[in-house]
Amino acid sequence: MKKNKWIVAFILLIGIYIVTNSAMVVTYPNEFTVIKQFGKIVDIREEAGLSFKVPVIQSAEKIQNEVLLYDLAVSDVMTKDKKSMIADCFALWRIDNPQKYTQTLSAQKSNAEFRIDTIVYNSLKNVISSMSQEEVISGRDGELTAAIMANIGDTLSQYGIKLLAVETKSLDLPDENKDAVYERMISERNNIAATYKAEGNEEAKEISNKTKAEIIVMQSEADAQAAEIIAKGEAEYMRILSDAYNDPEKADFYLFLRSLDAAKATMKGNNKTLIIDETSPIAQIFY
Repeated sequence: MKKNKWIVAFILLIGIYIVTNSAMVVTYPNEFTVIKQFGKIVDIREEAGLSFKVPVIQSAEKIQNEVLLYDLAVSDVMTKDKKSMIADCFALWRIDNPQKYTQTLSAQKSNAEFRIDTIVYNSLKNVISSMSQEEVISGRDGELTAAIMANIGDTLSQYGIKLLAVETKSLDLPDENKDAVYERMISERNNIAATYKAEGNEEAKEISNKTKAEIIVMQSEADAQAAEIIAKGEAEYMRILSDAYNDPEKADFYLFLRSLDAAKATMKGNNKTLIIDETSPIAQIFY
C-alpha cells in the first residue's frame, strides 16, 4: 500500500508539472504570442515575459516581432521607351498587426513573402514602365525607391504587414544592350559638354568685348580729363605770365631770371667763361 501511494504521488506530480508547464507561456522580445481557443484568436501577447493560458483548451503560436528581409528574385522590367532592364531588389518589412497577419495569412511567413513579392514586383514594374531608361538610371539615388513606395501605399496593411523600405541592389542593362546604351550615353554627354563649352566661349567673348568697350570709354574719359587739366594749367600759366608782364617791376624781375637761365644754359662743360656782345639781352643783366 505504501508503495502504491508513492507511485500515485509521483504520477500526480508529473501530471501537475505537465499541466503547469502547458499553462505557462514565455514571450521573447522579438516575437508575438497568439493565444487561440478552438482555432479562434482570444489574445495576443506583445509584451516580453511570462504569462499563462488555459491548458489543453488554449494553444500558443509564435510570430516574429522584428524587421524582416525578403529578397525578390531578379526580374526583367521594361521602361517607357521600351528598353529592357534587369532589376534585383529587396524589401524590409515587419508584422504590424498580428491578428490580421494570423487571420489572413495563417501566420505563415511563406504566405507573407508571396504577397510581398507580388505587390512589390507589380509596383516596380509599373513605376519603371512610366519612366524612360535615362530617368530610371538617374533616379537610383532615391527617387525610384520613393516612387515605388508611394505606388504601393498601404496595400499590405490588409495583411497586418508594414512595408518599411524597398531598395534596389542593382538595376542594370541586359548584357547584349550595354555597349550600345553606354555608347549612346557617352555621345549624349559629349554633345551636352560641347554645348556648355560653346555657351561658355560665347559668354566669355561677350564679357571680353564688354570689357574692351569699357576700357575704351574709360581711356577716352581719362584723356579728356587730362586734356582739360592741361588746358587749365596752360591757361593759369598764361594768366601768371600776363600778370608778370603787366607789372613793370615783375616784368623786369622775370626778364632778369630768364636771362640768368639762358646764361646758365650756355655754360657747359668745364669752361665757365661767358663771352657775349654788349648788345645781347643777357649782357643787360650785368649793367
